[in-house]
Amino acid sequence: MKYNVRGENIEVTPAIREYVEKKISKLERYFTEAPDAKVNVNLRFNQDKSSKVEVTIPLPQLVLRAEETNVDMYAAIDLITDKLERQIRKHKTKVNRKFREKGEPSFTFAAPESPEIHDVDEEDLELVRTKRFDLKPMDSEEAILQMNMLGHSFYVFTNSDTNRTNVVYKRKDGRYGLIEAH
Repeated sequence: MKYNVRGENIEVTPAIREYVEKKISKLERYFTEAPDAKVNVNLRFNQDKSSKVEVTIPLPQLVLRAEETNVDMYAAIDLITDKLERQIRKHKTKVNRKFREKGEPSFTFAAPESPEIHDVDEEDLELVRTKRFDLKPMDSEEAILQMNMLGHSFYVFTNSDTNRTNVVYKRKDGRYGLIEAH
């Protein structure tokens, strides 16, 4: 894996870079072949003396993404590695279950990120962020799993049955909804 480690309000020292690479490279044991992926790591030191670590690893079948805030940068890196490990195990369990049910594994996971809009005033509906991503075909169950792994409240995907754009979302009652575009 190739690493792109950058810092905001913090200098990325060789020690921090080495620690990040050492911890995240442990994820390679979950793959039969070492993934040819670019690992994007964003380290931020906030004014309240906390550190925020964001990691995105785009893979062909899955995009791993996690973020963690902690007063200790190294502890945040440890916690984020644990989160990414849980995502990988969850994905592999899902793929193995599909393999047993259908006879072939489904490798159509994708994890587009949702736009984040903070502090929106009703009079000021300025668009502050745009993201573009390819929609991968999957069923609604896979989309719900992907949404939950990302910790988002909705997820946009192409329905593999209808080949149309759909959105799954988490309802206030804790169940899930599906929006089908026509």
